[in-house]
Amino acid sequence: MKLNPKKIITFTVLGFALIVLVTIFSFFIIDEMKGGAVGDGQVNYELIIDSGASSSTVVKELSSAGMIKSSVYFNYLIKFTRSGNKIKQGVYDINDGMSSRKILDLIVSGKVKLITFTVPEGYNNRQIGDLLVSKKLILSRETFLAAAANKAVLEKFKIPATTTEGYLFPETYSVPLNYPGDRIVEMMIKRFFKKLESIPEAKGISAKDLHAKVVLASIVEREAVRKEERPMMAGVFLTRIEKSINLESCATIQYLFDKPKKRLFETDLKIVSPYNTYMNSGWPPGPISNPGLPALLAAFKPEKSDKLFFLLKPDGSHYFSATFKEHLDAKKKFIDVLYQ
Repeated sequence: MKLNPKKIITFTVLGFALIVLVTIFSFFIIDEMKGGAVGDGQVNYELIIDSGASSSTVVKELSSAGMIKSSVYFNYLIKFTRSGNKIKQGVYDINDGMSSRKILDLIVSGKVKLITFTVPEGYNNRQIGDLLVSKKLILSRETFLAAAANKAVLEKFKIPATTTEGYLFPETYSVPLNYPGDRIVEMMIKRFFKKLESIPEAKGISAKDLHAKVVLASIVEREAVRKEERPMMAGVFLTRIEKSINLESCATIQYLFDKPKKRLFETDLKIVSPYNTYMNSGWPPGPISNPGLPALLAAFKPEKSDKLFFLLKPDGSHYFSATFKEHLDAKKKFIDVLYQ
């Protein structure tokens, strides 16, 4: 019996289509059996992929953690999608509700888990370094301090100092694990200059004059408790400088210690250091903290008055005095009574 050529073509096309459908159907069955999710998403796992880690190392960890059904199938997916050299280092949040394909897409896309850290207003560079160590973003405080004193960074942002102290803006940041310390420093400096744009008086200011403002703001930041008192406090320091009176700022003494003391004693005020504003006249050699926007605003917009002294009261506010006698009377009234 002679078959019609048209029927032969039709049967051939239908047969081929059937093979394709069976192949696709089989793929989905195998994909679900071997590459489907192992659970319902209730189990979370933090996958850390180090720089230079091979795809086989990643697959082995996923298998050991129980996040994939078949390491053989996962390796097949990597080869089939040519993803062996596309897997990116970082920290990834995965769960047992993710299929092998979803996990592979994630680690190839580089959508890593971000680590968030918040730098409080008034932290100095040492404290920021300790914070980053606690977040496992850097190896040591010294590593961060070295990055924060990098000459290339200082020259890039025209900071007339030997360190970036004062220019690392206190705020909340999010970075991936293994983010370089020097890039963290630059990110914080860029935020500082971005925030500075909101202060009209800072427009066109020279690097030298800005540095003087940052020094003042850094002291105000460490001295003030209430934000509304900062302009008055800035005014007090400026008036003392104008009258050639030592600043006598306890905050500059606290800067000399690795960790701030709860209370300073007379012996502390006699420590020999250029930062000791009880013994030395004028401003300290550099900022003593990284000030926030309110303190920077106070430095640019100080409230001038005849006040030359201020005293921290038990309620957190300050008592401002124009004379030393008034200051001593306030000390007796608010402080000395606490130690009787």
